[in-house]
Amino acid sequence: MALCPSCGSQAEGRFCAKCGASVQADSVPPGPASSAPSTASAGLDTNVAAALCYLLGFITGIIFLVIEPYNRNKAVRFHAFQSIFVSIGVFVISVAIGILAMMFYAISFWLGSLVGMLQLALGFGFFILWLYMMWKAYQNERVVLPVVGPLAEKQA
Repeated sequence: MALCPSCGSQAEGRFCAKCGASVQADSVPPGPASSAPSTASAGLDTNVAAALCYLLGFITGIIFLVIEPYNRNKAVRFHAFQSIFVSIGVFVISVAIGILAMMFYAISFWLGSLVGMLQLALGFGFFILWLYMMWKAYQNERVVLPVVGPLAEKQA
């Protein structure tokens, strides 16, 4: 039985049933010399790519939407879009609370400090959410966040 040169699975006939690549009849059976994966099939697993979508927020989300083998994977696309939408939402909320904190500082130091502590607590909450989303994506679990999750599902 021949091995597919692209994905390494067993293939019958002239084409691989898994990936559709052309299979030559004189394929070499697996052994020590041919056990290394080809460069075409080398890459990140889906769970690693999905977790990395959250690493730098919208930057890595956009990167994984552009990189060729990952932009066709529905799970990676979902996590990339959700990462983009969450990071944009966090940025907007942080800017709004920052402006609110400056306005309250102009009124009273204590009111400004209270809003500043709220901003710090929300920042910590967003950090925990970021870690949670990366962990769940790495575990191949799909967490759909309330507002941005359905948007990401439509885009993916």
